[in-house]
Amino acid sequence: MGDSTVEITEIRVTLRDEERLKGFANVTFDDAFVIRGMKIIQGNNGFFVSMPSRKRPDGTYQDIAHPINSDMRRMIEEKVLEAYQAELKSRS
Repeated sequence: MGDSTVEITEIRVTLRDEERLKGFANVTFDDAFVIRGMKIIQGNNGFFVSMPSRKRPDGTYQDIAHPINSDMRRMIEEKVLEAYQAELKSRS
């Protein structure tokens, strides 16, 4: 596969105004692959992005799709939170 870098080419944010859930994000990579249902969560130490997950029979949750390394996680989180802030501003 070489050293090609993956780029986020589109982020769509749907706002929510719940206690912790502040929005959903659909993120498109390289105009070719989309991950839907990332959650924008307000945690105790600020905002973070939660990956889409499913509930296991034992009640725990397992991510359906997630970054393999911290650099990719950081890049996704930064871009999604930027898009979230932009969406908030466009509504006010």
